[in-house]
Amino acid sequence: MAALLLLPVLPVLADEDDHEDHERARRALEAGDTLPLAALLERSGIESAGRLIEVELEREHGRLVYELKVLTPLGRVIEHYFDARSGKLLKTEGHDE
Repeated sequence: MAALLLLPVLPVLADEDDHEDHERARRALEAGDTLPLAALLERSGIESAGRLIEVELEREHGRLVYELKVLTPLGRVIEHYFDARSGKLLKTEGHDE
């Protein structure tokens, strides 16, 4: 996973044409509307919770949100939602509380 942090990673926006998604994600990053994925991963420490299996950048309720899916060592999939601009954790689903 450390190699992932060295690469410029741009997640795609869900439910759109792939090329258009890539361009929208690039523009959002360049405009400062999103944190780079590598910065979010480093800040959140999410990779210590398990294996990152999917990343999506979606617009929800008027703001961009990173959805990170993590496979835990026990085989559960946990979904973490972060505000893409601030990196603030918004919610987590798929765990027992």
